[in-house]
Amino acid sequence: MPHFFGFPPFRRDASEKANAERSAASQNTHVAKPSTSHSTVALAGAGAGESAPNVDPYTGLTVRHLKGRYKLQDFSILRTLGTGSFGRVHLVRSVHNQRFYAIKVLRKQHVVKMKQVEHVNNEHLVLSMIRHPFLVNLWGTFQDPTFLYLVMDFVPGGELFSLLRQSRRFPPKVAKFYISEVALAIDFLHMHNIIYRDLKPENILIGADGHLKLIDFGFAKVTAQTNGMCWTLCGTPDYLAPEVIRAKGYNASVDWWSVGVLLFEMLAGYPPFYTEDGNPIKLYEKIIAGHVNYPSFFEPGAKDLLQSLLTADLSKRFGNLHRGSRDIFAHMWFAEIDWECLYRKEIPAPYIPNINMDGDASKFERYPENDLSEYERPDAPDEYPHLFPDF
Repeated sequence: MPHFFGFPPFRRDASEKANAERSAASQNTHVAKPSTSHSTVALAGAGAGESAPNVDPYTGLTVRHLKGRYKLQDFSILRTLGTGSFGRVHLVRSVHNQRFYAIKVLRKQHVVKMKQVEHVNNEHLVLSMIRHPFLVNLWGTFQDPTFLYLVMDFVPGGELFSLLRQSRRFPPKVAKFYISEVALAIDFLHMHNIIYRDLKPENILIGADGHLKLIDFGFAKVTAQTNGMCWTLCGTPDYLAPEVIRAKGYNASVDWWSVGVLLFEMLAGYPPFYTEDGNPIKLYEKIIAGHVNYPSFFEPGAKDLLQSLLTADLSKRFGNLHRGSRDIFAHMWFAEIDWECLYRKEIPAPYIPNINMDGDASKFERYPENDLSEYERPDAPDEYPHLFPDF
C-alpha cells in the first residue's frame, strides 16, 4: 500500500477495523452509506431543452429543470462504483458524446421503507441548485416505476478517505489545502441557507486535477423556512456535533464543527473522539464531554483553529459568531492561502491521482455487479407515483 506523504501507512488490520467500525456505526444513525462516485465532464448540449429557470426564494439560487432529461438507454453501464442501503452508483458512458458520468440509482421501495423520501427529494433539490468548483454537479434525473436515477459527475481520483488511510496522516500544508477547499464549499452552502450535515472524508472525492468535490447531499437541508434550525439526528457518529446528539435543535455551525473533526483527522490520522471498541454511546459521551487530546506535533496555529471549531460552546465556536465564516478564513493558520486563487483552482494540488485514461475507475473498490435487467422496466407497477414528482 503506497504512502504518498512520507508517513507509514496504517497497519492493514487497524485501518480495516477503523473503516468497518465507522461503517457499522453509520448504519445506526446514517441510514444510507455514502455514495462513492461521481464525474468531471459536461454533457454536450447540456442546456438544450431546459425550460426557463426559476429562483428558489429560500436560497436565492436558480433551480435548474433537470427532470426527465435522460433515459437509461442514453448510457452504457460499465461498473459499480459504490453501494448503499437503498441503491448503488454506476460508472456509465454516454452513447452520444462518449463521456463518462456517474449514475446514482435508488430503489423507490427501499427509500420509502427506510423513510428517506424527504432526504432523497432534498438531495435532488439541493443538487439542482448548486454550482461550485468543489461541489459535485448534477446533470439530470429521471425515473421508472422501480428506480430513481441521478446523473452526476464522475470524479476519478477516489475518496479522500482512501488517500488519508494510505498516507496515515497528511502534512500540515496538505491538510491545509484540502480543508481550505472544503471550507469554501461549506461556506457557499451556508450563504444560501443550506446545511450539509454529513461531512467526512468518505464524502469527498478527488478530481483528476487533484482538487476536491463534495458528494452525497442526502442529508443536506434548506433551512430558511425554519429560521436556520434543524432537529433531525443524522450524520456519521464521529462527526456529529454535541448539539445534534442532544437533539435540542441546531444550526449551520454543526458543519463547522465537522470541519474541525475533518481537519483533526487529516492531521492526526484518526478523529478526535475515536473509541477503540466503536461503541457509539461511548463516542457520544466523549463528544458531549468535549475533551480533545491534541498530539504534540500539531502546529500551534492548527491547534488554535481547532480549539475554536471543536467547542460545544456556541458563543465561542468559529462560524457561529457575528463575523460568521470570516473568523475562519481570516485565521492566522490560513495566512498563506489566497482564497480567490484557490476558488479558481490556480493553486496546484498537493496530490494528482494517477489516472491512466478517461473513465479509469481504478481508485474505487470493486463491488459485485447487480442484474441490470431490472432497470427501466416500463411494464412494472409504480407503487409510489406521487412521492418523487421532480424526478
